[in-house]
Amino acid sequence: MADNIWNLGNVPGNRPDDAIAQDVIIEIDNGGPSAMTDEGIVTELPDGSVAVDLSPKVDEGETKHYDNLAMRMDQSELGRIGEQLIDAIEADDQSRAEWLQTRARGLELLGLKLEEPKGDVGSTSAPVEGMSVVRHPLLLESVLMAWANARAELLPADGPVKVKDVGQRSPQSDELADCLEKDFNFYLTKKAKEYYPDTDRMLLMTVFGGSGFKKVYMDPMRRRPVSESIDAQDLIVNNAATDLANAGRITQRIKMRPAIMKRMKFLGVYRNVELTPPTPQNSVVDLKEANIEGIDIQSTRQEDREHTIYECYCELDLDRFAPRHLRNKGLLLPYRVTIDKDSREILELRRNWDEDNEDCDPRTTFVHYPYIRGFGLYGWGLLHLLGNSAAALTASWREALDAGMFANFPGFLVAKLAARQQTNEMRVAAGSGVVVDTQGMPINQAVMPLPYKDITPGLLGMMDKVTQAAQRVGGAAEIKVGEGKQDAPVGTTIALIEQATKVESAVHKNMHQAQSEEFELLLDLFREEPEAFWRGNKRPATDWDKERFLAAVDTYGIVPVADPNTPSHLHRLMKATAVKQLQAASPALYDPKAVDLQVLKIMGWENPESLFAPPTMPAAQPPDPRMAKVQVEAAAKMDELKTRAAIAQAEMIEKTKDRELKKQLAMIDLARTLAVHPEAEALAERTVTKTPPLPTQ
Repeated sequence: MADNIWNLGNVPGNRPDDAIAQDVIIEIDNGGPSAMTDEGIVTELPDGSVAVDLSPKVDEGETKHYDNLAMRMDQSELGRIGEQLIDAIEADDQSRAEWLQTRARGLELLGLKLEEPKGDVGSTSAPVEGMSVVRHPLLLESVLMAWANARAELLPADGPVKVKDVGQRSPQSDELADCLEKDFNFYLTKKAKEYYPDTDRMLLMTVFGGSGFKKVYMDPMRRRPVSESIDAQDLIVNNAATDLANAGRITQRIKMRPAIMKRMKFLGVYRNVELTPPTPQNSVVDLKEANIEGIDIQSTRQEDREHTIYECYCELDLDRFAPRHLRNKGLLLPYRVTIDKDSREILELRRNWDEDNEDCDPRTTFVHYPYIRGFGLYGWGLLHLLGNSAAALTASWREALDAGMFANFPGFLVAKLAARQQTNEMRVAAGSGVVVDTQGMPINQAVMPLPYKDITPGLLGMMDKVTQAAQRVGGAAEIKVGEGKQDAPVGTTIALIEQATKVESAVHKNMHQAQSEEFELLLDLFREEPEAFWRGNKRPATDWDKERFLAAVDTYGIVPVADPNTPSHLHRLMKATAVKQLQAASPALYDPKAVDLQVLKIMGWENPESLFAPPTMPAAQPPDPRMAKVQVEAAAKMDELKTRAAIAQAEMIEKTKDRELKKQLAMIDLARTLAVHPEAEALAERTVTKTPPLPTQ
């Protein structure tokens, strides 16, 4: 039997749109053409009749690795697998019922719902009319601070990734690494526009509830890798599992609109089967969130109700779909099974291991972001660390506010003799009075206020102690560095920083590790579909192609830009300030410009070099006394030599002038002689010739 004629395309589980409405034609050696349907294989026989195989036996060679195997299985087998998985998933969900209740209770402790101070015994409000229902903001404040810090570190504005340093570097390698880093950040900030807001919400729920999850997969509708957050309540894992890696079954609960369901069927991702009209499926957490937001999720129209889909990553014994070397061994191999909860119909069943993985190790799809790792899979959040303290402080706040109200507006008792009084609501406004009929009795005897006490100092002191203890546990205590002393020792400063941020640092390391795993999964998907990396980028850092991109991702690693050893901007700035103190104490050991440059970069200046003054000529250093003596002696000798040379030159000039004068006088005498005795011309020539030449300087 030949392979099916349609191709899954670039996305596993995706077939072309033009093949959706067509039957899959399969060649049969002993008959005519056949059509693969959901009911089985329909074969046209030579005599014109039709044979229907309701339980076709399919060999490994008849399916491609990422095919939807549910289209190759009979309905009875699919029904059996679906029923078993639904029962197992519901058991997993029931095993964490108390965890869900705790989370719903924690949402109340945040105090996000506006409540009127009224009396309703048995509810969250006060049992007496007008009593306070305010909630202490300890938990909300701690959650917001932790969320803001995590977001600032893991989601910077310029992008969350950087290229890991490599050993051998060259100008070419540096350029390729920079291009990979720039375009990866472009993808997460511009192309995948859902990444930042989705991760933002995940971080908020992580610090609150203790666990957040990311699902990294190839989206068949967007045709690109996607990393989307999953609320912890929607990732169903048995409470016996301590980690996603050792969980035999991981189920994601998906709320899917009818329009999306039709699209997934049209794309060939899901089987085209009729589904039962969906019914509302809301957990206790869903109901509590809707109540806080003021939303009625029960009033949705039937046409708009969402399907509840279970996407289960499990282990099944499907021997005929196993690799040939693992058949007939009774092994449970990893598969991904998608089930509609209401109809219990299996929509897809696919292999969940890489095609080239001979050991059939399951593909990693989910990443766990723990706040603090707990005893089981789900981590501890600020809800678990501060929940009891927040409840105690809430009770104390309400008691204090009620005490103040009753102290200012005390109740009273009225004497029976004053029964003619029509009302006992006698709250008197400032500057006014109320007439009371006492039947002649003194008014101070007819009305007696009850002895309510105001808030006590002991209660206030206890509230302060509980708050401080809770802040220490939650890692939100104030860092008191130096107590205002600017000359505090550097070692003391650093020790105080480290001591005050121990919890925060441990949490940040957990987040950093999880984000590193998330980026590695994204890189693996880009290796399978490289074009998705630069598709839609109008100005890529380089002209990417498959070969160039694979060379980059195989050479360089991608890690979070956040520093795993520095949990916050304040922590980083205080460490830099400590280094500045060291530089000031030992100026010969540090470059002051380099230290100041690092501090300015931490403060957020984009071009800190522009703040420095231009370099100036170095100031003259005081001369060495010995060198000064040598210089003075050398200068004196030089002056002496110059003086002697000047004297010699003057003497030579004088001698030259004397010779010139004598020569001129001789010429005058000669002229006189020639005038008287012409025959003396020859004697004159001899006289002139014998005259010595003038000296040269």
